Amino acid sequence: MNGEVYLWPSAAEKKLRTAYQTELPAYLYGVTGVGKTSLIEHFLDKKPYQYFSALNTTPEDLDTGKISAPTVVLDDLYTIADIRLKDAYFQKIQELMERKDLWVVLISRAPFPAWLLSLRMKYSFVIIQEEDFCLTREQQDEYLERYGLQASDEQLARAWAIGRGNPMSLRVYVMENGDLEATMRTVWTYLESHVYDQWDTELQDFFMDVSIVKEFTVDLAAMITGNKHVEHMLAQGMETGNFFEKMGEKDGIWRCKDPMRWSMEQRLHKKRSPEQIRRLYYNAGLYYELEGDLPKALEMYKIYDDTESISRLLVANARKNVASGNYYELRKYYLELPEEIIRENPVLMMGMSLLQSILMNVEESERWYHELEEYQKRAEGSEAREARGRLITLDISLPHRGITGMTDLLRAAGVLLTDRKVRIPELSVTSNLPSMMNGGKDFCEWSRRDKELAGSIGKVVEFVLGKYGKGLVPLALAESFQEKGQDDYEVMALIQKGRMQADSGGKIEQVFVANGLLCRMYLIRQDLEEAIHVMTMFRERCEKEAPRLLDNIDAFLCRLHLYRGDTAEILAWMDTAPDENREFYILERFRYLTKARVYLQQGKYEAACNLLQQLLYYAREMKRTYIYIESTLLLAVTCYRMEREAWTSLLQEAVSEAESYHFVRVLTKEAGLWLPLLKKGTKEIRWKDSGFRRQVLEEGKRMAQMYPGYLRTKAEGEVTLSDTALKILRMQAEGDSMNKIAGQLGLAEVTVKYHCRETYRKLGVNGKAAAVNEARKRKLI
Repeated sequence: MNGEVYLWPSAAEKKLRTAYQTELPAYLYGVTGVGKTSLIEHFLDKKPYQYFSALNTTPEDLDTGKISAPTVVLDDLYTIADIRLKDAYFQKIQELMERKDLWVVLISRAPFPAWLLSLRMKYSFVIIQEEDFCLTREQQDEYLERYGLQASDEQLARAWAIGRGNPMSLRVYVMENGDLEATMRTVWTYLESHVYDQWDTELQDFFMDVSIVKEFTVDLAAMITGNKHVEHMLAQGMETGNFFEKMGEKDGIWRCKDPMRWSMEQRLHKKRSPEQIRRLYYNAGLYYELEGDLPKALEMYKIYDDTESISRLLVANARKNVASGNYYELRKYYLELPEEIIRENPVLMMGMSLLQSILMNVEESERWYHELEEYQKRAEGSEAREARGRLITLDISLPHRGITGMTDLLRAAGVLLTDRKVRIPELSVTSNLPSMMNGGKDFCEWSRRDKELAGSIGKVVEFVLGKYGKGLVPLALAESFQEKGQDDYEVMALIQKGRMQADSGGKIEQVFVANGLLCRMYLIRQDLEEAIHVMTMFRERCEKEAPRLLDNIDAFLCRLHLYRGDTAEILAWMDTAPDENREFYILERFRYLTKARVYLQQGKYEAACNLLQQLLYYAREMKRTYIYIESTLLLAVTCYRMEREAWTSLLQEAVSEAESYHFVRVLTKEAGLWLPLLKKGTKEIRWKDSGFRRQVLEEGKRMAQMYPGYLRTKAEGEVTLSDTALKILRMQAEGDSMNKIAGQLGLAEVTVKYHCRETYRKLGVNGKAAAVNEARKRKLI
């Protein structure tokens, strides 16, 4: 940085000093004004060197015989574009490098050029990149203070956010006396007059047009600009200056750096008419639309108020079921549509009714349902059939309506479809969740008559739901039987039947249900490793076939990791979990319930309590029995840990509700949490069915023994081992094998191994010997 104040960019200076001391050649690059030449001038101050600029130098000027100084600097390499000049400069630079008494410094705006690559490989250049020239936040503030610029903390923070320590931006900021808007305008003017005007017009036009997006692929850039030679433009731009970067070799995404994009946007609005700019945004929107990225497509169309395209996309999205449609993500576009446009289209009215239900605005949802009814009454022909089909879709899928009268609705829909009087879109009953009974809607009531309903309306349901019906009946029965703790062999047979049917021309969402049920079976059978393996393999498949399922698959895996106490995996999942404090989105319910469990494990009881209260409100409003039982049970445990008396009534409520459906597993899978509470309460839990009580307590005790560390918290530094874990550790200390320990304690060997892993984790060790030593130190054995 020129002028009275010069602060050394520490990263650049360190690299340059290393190159100088080790006599390695240096290559400096960065956008104009970043301080490349200034750094060399200050570093070589009072040292003999010769400076050349490719702007006003020919290769013949670099005669090695005429260079007597120990250092030679060649600047502005980016200007060497002609292939013959490149060859000539290459020869001269190579001759300079071969001299043992010369230190060579090359400066450019762009990364190391391909035409010099062989020299880089031979001579091991020290590369000083653009980021190395930026000052730290502390240096920025010091620089401004030295110039006597009085700025508030907020202004300093904004200056840092915009410039990130860029020397040119700082100089202009001082020149403009701390006016950020004036600073940006001056930087843009500087770039326009000192950089862009040196490019050929085709390159200028390309970057100007593509500046409407922050990131782009080659295909997107071609769509926006209409230029068939995008890769050539990018290569030319890379040689001209470091104004954009490739985000990754694999995905091929390019990103314009902010100063360039901002200035190019300004240039765009000066040189293009509104209609020309509108066309650029339309092209970008069309590209995103064809790629299936509706949010980005709508963002492009919205900028220039392309209402026709926005409406078209929202109609296309509304034709999808709630699981695959982006209703919530696109809600602002739906809510901004003029009502007169919505009333003209039955698909949009259906979409608005569904969206409002998702947003838990029941009155608004019903209002749009009745608007659609009125439209259907006055419509004729195909329009009437379309409206009737949309009404049936809402009758079946509106979240807030529950399943009252659902059997009659499905039978009526089946008749209409058979007679070809109506068409409805495919409807998923899972909402991308690993459950039929607790998926798109709560079908707990159907579980009371599961076999009867499977026989009476099973075929109708399969017919109405189309491909989403493949495998539905056996999987629904499997889940109902599994939840009620019925015969494991029959459950497993139904799971495999349903999975094979879903895989044979059905939908992958149903396969997710099958795998979820299978993993729950493995969990109950003490084979947690196999459960994790099954879901991990399914996740790999869904990365290609159904990425929309990944969020809930990861939440399922997190639940399995909670049983095993895999802290790293749990923390990694929490980094991706939805934030219930920002907004509560009902389609994230599975992940919210997972998050509540993690809060319990982490001892964050206030957070768990707040989230569970939200889930309970949702469950009541939307008639979600299963989630109501789950949330009430978890809230009882939370209140107990917070020493709130309400835990006893909450636990009784959860047990009684589960008992009314004979749902065993909703209780036993959390038994390690609530069984210990029975010994603490002043009142016993009341059970109406002694057989149900016996089934829950017997399986619950086994689950608690199998997974003793599940959602347990402990005081800092305290280690608590179960009686079983202590017995195993003592037998290990005596040299007994896993097989022998399992035999003597009457446990499966996999259970013994699980206890060992839990013990090692709690003690912070990696093996048996270390665990025995640590336990002895702590006087545990």
